[in-house]
Amino acid sequence: MTGTQGPDTGLVRLDGSEGEGGGQILRSALSLSLITGRPFHITRLRERRDPPGLRPQHLACVRGAEALCGGAASSEGATVGASELSFTPAPVRAGDYLLEVGTAGSTPLLFQCLVYPLALAGGGRLTLRGGTHLSHSPSFHYVATVWQPVAHAYGLPVLLSLVHAGFYPEGAGEIVAEVGPPQEPPRLVELPARGMLREVRVSSFTGGLPFTIAERQSRAAVGALRERGILAEADNRPLAVTRSVGTVTFVLAQFEHTIAGFTALGERGRPAEDVGREGGEALARFMETGGALDEHLADQILLPAALLAAGRLGPASPGTTRFTAARITDHLTTHARVVERFLPVRVTVDAGGSVEVRPA
Repeated sequence: MTGTQGPDTGLVRLDGSEGEGGGQILRSALSLSLITGRPFHITRLRERRDPPGLRPQHLACVRGAEALCGGAASSEGATVGASELSFTPAPVRAGDYLLEVGTAGSTPLLFQCLVYPLALAGGGRLTLRGGTHLSHSPSFHYVATVWQPVAHAYGLPVLLSLVHAGFYPEGAGEIVAEVGPPQEPPRLVELPARGMLREVRVSSFTGGLPFTIAERQSRAAVGALRERGILAEADNRPLAVTRSVGTVTFVLAQFEHTIAGFTALGERGRPAEDVGREGGEALARFMETGGALDEHLADQILLPAALLAAGRLGPASPGTTRFTAARITDHLTTHARVVERFLPVRVTVDAGGSVEVRPA
């Protein structure tokens, strides 16, 4: 990331147009700023997005970060459309927080921004209201069944529950996260291979729509997997909703060493069979790669891996994480550069898919 200061104790300067140029840079910076106590200044925020600049869901992350500090943190430029922002953190307070992301804002993304600082401060409860199953965001079910076991493996006890599902555009969902303080973390996390496929489960959901849609989605997902020689069990379930309606197919694959998850969302006018097939085919494509982690988990594991490498997870000394990814994305490499600016760690990414996060 050009022109960005290296890890020390001073201001971190970030160029928001670097790499994938999206909201990930801001969310990671907020989380790491709260953890390290280092202020940051970011320019050219989301310059490559349409529309560019700060959007309401990103502003919700800034306000959430301020809330965790009891209002003692400060920001400049935190307005919708802003291309530049400064943030100065204050000590995070353990406790319970209720935060609104807005109609189509992602509660899972806000959760992943705030969970690490809250855990390291002693834990508490996050009640987040907004969207729970949105495009360009991890779904609640992905975070609860794929991300959550990884957090536990790093000694971060988190329990997630879904109160109401929230779909685009109304949102109006709610998730609750019980966040505990760090337990004894590992010294080494190695995930070079996923191992044998043990189980595939298709979960098909409808919220506020006929249940037959869930059945059609799951049949299509199971059929798409069967065509590729992959057997799957299916569950069809209703989701509690308030104002929004929607459908989702979630495919969870349990391997010998890892877990992978794939979400397909329904849209108005889109056949249920297309939604189901999308979820099944996403797993089939992953099976054609050699990576231990799907591309989204490979990105999301970087922050706990960096905290481990910096010796910030409980009383442990710095540790190392090694894994392989199904695909090296711009999201992952951009995220890697951000964590290196805040923490004394080194992230090595091989074009072949191998990633190592170690003490600098």
